[in-house]
Amino acid sequence: MTTARWPSRLWLVRHGQSAGNVARDLAHASGEHRIAIEGRDVDVPLSRLGYAQADALGRWFARGAGNGRPDVILASPYVRARETARRFRDAGGADPDETICADERLREKEFGILDGLTTAGIRAVQPEQAEFRRLLGKFYHRPPGGESWCDVIFRLRSLMDTVSLHYAAREVMIVAHQVVVLCLRYIIENLSEEEILAIDKSGDVANCSITEYAHDPGAGKDGGLVLVRYNVTAPVDEDPAAETTSAPDALVAPRG
Repeated sequence: MTTARWPSRLWLVRHGQSAGNVARDLAHASGEHRIAIEGRDVDVPLSRLGYAQADALGRWFARGAGNGRPDVILASPYVRARETARRFRDAGGADPDETICADERLREKEFGILDGLTTAGIRAVQPEQAEFRRLLGKFYHRPPGGESWCDVIFRLRSLMDTVSLHYAAREVMIVAHQVVVLCLRYIIENLSEEEILAIDKSGDVANCSITEYAHDPGAGKDGGLVLVRYNVTAPVDEDPAAETTSAPDALVAPRG
């Protein structure tokens, strides 16, 4: 008899729209070099719409559309992710006494000296980094004081080892950030750089969208997680109190 190594079901959720997403859109629309965010990125809260999106996600799971409900919730320690997880749970997405476990390995990608810069700002203030990014690509480019996608993947491999060790056969939800969702797809599905960047290029991960995996005992020698659906926005689309958004996170330069 083979012992289960993975959750029976795994949901990946990007946090709801944040105040930083709104500020980023305004900065890009007006051609500013910097995004008007005070304080640390870790402390940026959800916007009013972000709260509505998280509530909609919880109600969608409460009525059975999520293929079950999580009995383990892991979240990035960033305020916007923890608020999303809490609002999701309190709206019926999980048992009201379910603990939300913050794990720093799920934090947003760190941008170092590029923090708070728009695309125009990076070109104007850090032209050498703009050129390095063009040459290396976002997968390998590490700005001073920041992380590349590879660095994020390194810490997420450790996170998945913990999930395998402690949450086998459980129903697990991870609430984090756009790059984290994409990098977890890279790990779980054993994708190449080209494959994950093509997925990224096809469109942003929507706020409070669902990416879902189910355990298949026939996948590989010991079973594995198989993708059920990716970037599904139905929880927000179907709720009259919410609206779907998919802008990159506040301190992320857009594609290109």
